[in-house]
Amino acid sequence: MAQHARQRHPARPRQAQRPASSWETSTAPRRPPVVSAAVLLVVVAVVLAGWLHTSGRWPFEPDAGPPPSLHTAPAVLGAPVVEVGAASALAVLETLPVKGKSPGNSYQRSAFGEAWLDADANGCDTRNDILRRDLTGKALADGQLCTVAAGTLQEPYTGKEVAFKRGRDSSGAVQIDHVVALGNAWQTGAAALTAQQRQSLANDPLNLLAVDGQANQDKSAGDAATWLPPNKGFRCQYVARQISVKAAYRLWVTPAEKAAMQRVLGLCPQQQSLSSGYLS
Repeated sequence: MAQHARQRHPARPRQAQRPASSWETSTAPRRPPVVSAAVLLVVVAVVLAGWLHTSGRWPFEPDAGPPPSLHTAPAVLGAPVVEVGAASALAVLETLPVKGKSPGNSYQRSAFGEAWLDADANGCDTRNDILRRDLTGKALADGQLCTVAAGTLQEPYTGKEVAFKRGRDSSGAVQIDHVVALGNAWQTGAAALTAQQRQSLANDPLNLLAVDGQANQDKSAGDAATWLPPNKGFRCQYVARQISVKAAYRLWVTPAEKAAMQRVLGLCPQQQSLSSGYLS
């Protein structure tokens, strides 16, 4: 048989092989550079914070300045228990004892005397003294030298403007708040004061502010750990006033209360304390 010649087919050109990418050859996914940098920053921050803490350089404590002078005041109605010299609120805070509250079940408002006495003997009751001090555009009742009939309050707790008009249904819009509530004062040392000293505390202008009625109700007997003014711009002044009252009447603060006060004053370490309203 005739041997058929083998027919050769033309060779197919080889397909060029695409080099494998590094993403295909690597078994572990690579992290984007941004993520790696963020992780590095976190590690550095943690190490730095640990070093600052162990070396006593963090948390940073503001300089409270020199402590205040403290002098026992005359034991009379219309005087604080202690005359506290000028100092930062933080420095005065450091003079206050720190301990838990005493039981409050024995508290009675009558322990602080008749409400709104004329403790400073100026001829007007304390409530009207504070209204005359805190209101603008005041109008006195006809024929009265003390009784405020109307006015406008630039309210410190809410930051709003509140109109005051004396009347059975309208007077409650503006109330006089004890900055250190009397119930709180009773549980933090006032129970050990004399009746006269408690009367002075309840009527000291240092411890009194004309405020929005609803804000006063919301506060109730709360301390700085449980209630602060909604108006954040007033919190430094508010806490400084509470500290000043407690120093003037030998009251103490609870651990939680002191921590809350320190947090507030950390934003305004130069906030000054105030003296008793009887001394001004």
